Amino acid sequence: MRTTTRRSHRLLALAAVAALTTGVLAGCAGDSDDGDPSGSGDNGGGGGKTTLTVGTFGVFGYKQAGLYDEYTKLHPDITIKENVTTRTDVYWPKVLTRLQAGSGTDDIQAIEVGNITEAVQTQSSKFVDLGKDVDKSQWLDWKNAQATTPDGKLIGLGTDIGPMAICYRKDLFEKAGLETDRTKLAAQWKGDWNKYVALGKDYMKKAPSGTKFVDSASSVYNAVLNGESERYYDKSGKVVWDKSAGVKNAWNVAMSVATSNMSAKLKQFDKPWDQGYANASFATVACPAWMIGYIQEKSGESGKGKWDVAAAPTSGNWGGSFIGVPTAGKHQKEAIALAKWLTAPEQQAKVFAKQASFPSTPSAYSTLKPAAATTEFFSNAPITQIFSDSAKTIPAQIFGVKDQPINTALTDIGILQVEQKGKTPDQGWDAATNEIKDVLGQ
Repeated sequence: MRTTTRRSHRLLALAAVAALTTGVLAGCAGDSDDGDPSGSGDNGGGGGKTTLTVGTFGVFGYKQAGLYDEYTKLHPDITIKENVTTRTDVYWPKVLTRLQAGSGTDDIQAIEVGNITEAVQTQSSKFVDLGKDVDKSQWLDWKNAQATTPDGKLIGLGTDIGPMAICYRKDLFEKAGLETDRTKLAAQWKGDWNKYVALGKDYMKKAPSGTKFVDSASSVYNAVLNGESERYYDKSGKVVWDKSAGVKNAWNVAMSVATSNMSAKLKQFDKPWDQGYANASFATVACPAWMIGYIQEKSGESGKGKWDVAAAPTSGNWGGSFIGVPTAGKHQKEAIALAKWLTAPEQQAKVFAKQASFPSTPSAYSTLKPAAATTEFFSNAPITQIFSDSAKTIPAQIFGVKDQPINTALTDIGILQVEQKGKTPDQGWDAATNEIKDVLGQ
């Protein structure tokens, strides 16, 4: 899910530009593998209490920041159950099926930014219009625009955005004889992801045993693409992924990684990737703000003080989400109240304090402060400033109805064909192309 730091006035200027487009970007983290909205009956909590279910994909931070406990103390007649599905590409098809069936949905459903255009264009009748119940000025204009139908219906409330940085193991960098100072390191790759790849080649020359420079070529692809204005669709809504300059640039950088020895070849959000954090098997990862909490959780105590954060080669936004209330829900009134409370500036600031998920509510920015444990874990890096600086220059990006499955085809099929199965870049591209044609019905 998430976000990290931004300064309000510059972001509002960005918002005005981005509001002219459809979207901002995708990505998000993982947690458990439930995703079954059971227990959402009229009185699922027992004792006359109403049980509200919240369906998410990954670590949204509500539970971790104690928000559910806080809300139920304020509302003793409410209990909350969170249903978590680890991967977005598994979560969203389930949600679509349940929305179409008109049953089985959670009382609140998370919507990842890569799916918000599809939700707006094809599922808006399945969601409650939340614009009638909130002060929309609390959110960034472009964030609201992403979740608003042409006739003005707001189907989701913004949770976070995902400005990017590079998280790195300074202990592994030191052993490899590389620069460890975050400012000097950022200067080495500033403005060009190919410089980041070049540093990876230097790392591998003296890499500590059993370690690689980066977790996966797919993560590099996403990081590069999320700094590009042109992606899979143009402003008219036409699919242009195979002609997109942004896609070609991200693909080429990713191929430089996939065809080298610098990648741990891990699929993000799968269990081996989680174990890679715990075992310190890779030295860097492109980290949007929401990944800060994920790294901290999966690395555990052994990673404390060994991770650091530096500015990414280019600014970009990876991820960011919304929560909506399906019309099929049994407790719409209570769900609307909970969704409104969870996404209020005060609560978004609390989630940031816990795991650095960057709010989509500008009024929270002046209060943002990461938890002391998080700051200590990341070597006292100025996390708020790093992500805030990135957020100021995020390019406006266009999203389309099939943005998420197109991206999945390129990363989980195309790139993995090259990285894990030894296929050539052309063969990987062809494999992704075939999948995308199926997705688009071509």
